[in-house]
Amino acid sequence: MNAPRDFKNHDLVDDTRKPGVKVERRPARKPDGTVVPGLFNTWIWLDNPSQFNSYTTDMVKGVILAMRGASNDRAVNCVVFTGVGDKAFCTGGNTKEYAEYYAGHPQEYRQYMRLFNDMVSAILACDKPVISRVNGMRIGGGQEIGMACDFSVAQDLARFGQAGPKHGSAPIGGATDFLPVIVGAERAMAACVLCEPFSAHKAYHMGVLTDLVPALKVDGKFVANPTVETQRTTDEFGRFCYGEPKTGAALDEGKALMKRGTVDLSLLDAKVEELCAKILLTFPDCTTKTLEELRKPKLDAWNRNKENARAWLALNMMTEARSGFTAFNEGSKDDREVDFVLLRQKLAAGQSWVGPLHDEIQPKAKRAA
Repeated sequence: MNAPRDFKNHDLVDDTRKPGVKVERRPARKPDGTVVPGLFNTWIWLDNPSQFNSYTTDMVKGVILAMRGASNDRAVNCVVFTGVGDKAFCTGGNTKEYAEYYAGHPQEYRQYMRLFNDMVSAILACDKPVISRVNGMRIGGGQEIGMACDFSVAQDLARFGQAGPKHGSAPIGGATDFLPVIVGAERAMAACVLCEPFSAHKAYHMGVLTDLVPALKVDGKFVANPTVETQRTTDEFGRFCYGEPKTGAALDEGKALMKRGTVDLSLLDAKVEELCAKILLTFPDCTTKTLEELRKPKLDAWNRNKENARAWLALNMMTEARSGFTAFNEGSKDDREVDFVLLRQKLAAGQSWVGPLHDEIQPKAKRAA
C-alpha cells in the first residue's frame, strides 16, 4: 500500500477568511444518507443578512478565495453557494458601499469590478460542481453570480430578476451573457430591460432552476407558494400563467396563508444534499470535464465581454449609477428610484450631468433614520 502523499498547497493564501463570508466543510453523504469518511461538500455562505446578503468589497474577495480553496480541496465533492437566512440568497452589490464610496469615483469602481469579474470567473473555473442554494431573493448581481453556478435549487418563495436599468446600471456582470444562453433572447431581453422580478415557479419553467421545493409550512405541512399560480392555468388572453402572481381575492387569500405559516428550509437542504449525493456517484475527472464543456457557452460570452463591461460600469459611476445608487441608499422605503421622466426631459433639453441634475432627480423623501 502506498504511503500518504505529502501534498503541496496550491491555495493563493493560507488564510481565506473575509468578513461577511462563511466557509463550512460538511461531510459528504451517499444517496441513502450514509456519511462518507474523508469526503466533504464545501458550503460557502454570504453572511450579510441585514442587507439581504449584498456583497461588499471584502465579501467579493472572500468568495474568490473560498471558491479557489474548494476547487483545490482534494476531498471536496461539490460546492454549495448560498446565503444566510431565508430572505435572500443575494441582492447584488452593496448599494450603501456603492453610494457612499464608489459613486463619482470611476477609477475606484474599475478596481472593484476587477474583483467582481474575478468572482464570477472563480465560479465558472471551479473544478468542482457549484450548486446555487437559493434560500431567498436572487436579484441583480445576486442573480448573475447564481447563474454562473452549474446548478440552482430554490425554495419556492424566492424571487429572481435583474435591477440594473432601474437603479443606474446595466446587467452586464453576467446576466446579458448568461440569460440568453439559459432562457433565450426574448425572455432575456424582458428580464434585463424591464427589471420585473419573477417567481421561483416561473424561473423553473423558464429553465433557470434545476429544481425547487416548498418552504412555507402551515399547520405542520408544506404548501406551495400561495401568492403565485402553481397550476397550469391561462389568463383571459389564453396566455400561460404558471408562476405568475395571483390577483384579487386569490392573492389576498395567499397573503393570509403566508401570515399563518412559517418558513422552513429543511426541504431545500434535503434537495441540495440529494443533488450532491448523486454527483458523488460519478467519476470525478469525467464530471469536471463535463462541467468544462457545458460551461463553454456561458464562459465564451463572459470572456468576450467582461473587460468592456468593467470599463463602461466604471465610467457610468459618474452619471446614472451615481444617481441611481444614491437614490436607493438615501430614498425612503417606498421611493428608492430617481424621477426617470424628469431625467429624460432634462437630458433631451441638453442639461449636463455636471451641475444640479443629480440632485434634481433624487426621490423627494429621504429614508428615515
